[in-house]
Amino acid sequence: MTPRGGTVNWARVALWIAGIAVFLAIPRVVDDQYLLHLAVSGMLFAIVASNWDLTLGYAGVFNFAHIAFFGLGAYTSGILAVRLGISPWLGIFAGAIVAVIVAAIVSIPAIRLRGIYVALLTFAFTQLASAVIISQTNITGGLAGLVGVPGLSLGDFQFRQNISAYFYLVGLLLLASTLFLRHVVNSDFGLSLVALRDFEEYAVSRGVPLARQRFLAFLFSAIFTGAAGAVYVHYLLVASPDVFGFSLTTLFLSMILVGGAATIYGPVLTGVLLTYVSELMAPLGPIRFMILAVLIIVTMLFMPQGIWGVITRGATSARGTMRGARESEDATKPAVAADEGTSRL
Repeated sequence: MTPRGGTVNWARVALWIAGIAVFLAIPRVVDDQYLLHLAVSGMLFAIVASNWDLTLGYAGVFNFAHIAFFGLGAYTSGILAVRLGISPWLGIFAGAIVAVIVAAIVSIPAIRLRGIYVALLTFAFTQLASAVIISQTNITGGLAGLVGVPGLSLGDFQFRQNISAYFYLVGLLLLASTLFLRHVVNSDFGLSLVALRDFEEYAVSRGVPLARQRFLAFLFSAIFTGAAGAVYVHYLLVASPDVFGFSLTTLFLSMILVGGAATIYGPVLTGVLLTYVSELMAPLGPIRFMILAVLIIVTMLFMPQGIWGVITRGATSARGTMRGARESEDATKPAVAADEGTSRL
């Protein structure tokens, strides 16, 4: 993957630095542990949603097996820690590796199908993974879930004793995931995915390998998704079959579509935002997922580019207005100078 060249956008660099500074200050400013808990969950969900955006948004593949990558990453690390006593840190790497292997297996038949058939195949795989997890009671705990999962620790320091440790760890994971995704989508590989999504026949005729590119898109999207699932299980201290449920799928999908598909930053933004909103609607029970579904429909009708699309369009318009004002000002300067010279004569 070769990154596209270009000059450094110093405004974007300054924005990144400011964002990191604010992030580092949050645990020191916010005393409410519940709000920090929602922030940790929101960032983990943002990782899952933004990586799903690689296949759904950029590659245009309706990959509903993505939730299985998250769930299997969680169960892999949890089982290794509870049943075999393996360090959770190794479990996080194992969760990512298992997610990538599963993504490779699912992608082989999926990349040979089109449209609704891909969605049906990948959704069926998620249901199969859920059924296997539930049926293996002796290993996974079945419907009761896998309990007794240890939290993360460094020496004698237990992350669970200070939620700020999880906050910084998950934030670092989100940063690494976002940088990785931006590198992927800004490379020649990312351009080929978009070309295959929008002009498949033309891209293939120009030598872009459809099967290989989409196969790699599946693999790349699973790396941080599996790792996020592993961290999630060591944060909650329990692995539940609910991670394969339709409710989480709806939540992740809403993060992508409301935030803006094929943007990366959009799902990251709404990943944190919708986690808070969903929690605020918790007293409504299952109705909250109906509200999220309506939110998706409204967004697709009135803001097809999502929130991030609106933000970037507004920023572009503002820059264009400022540039036009400067050009108008520069155009009037020679005329003013000429008038001053004439008056002196």
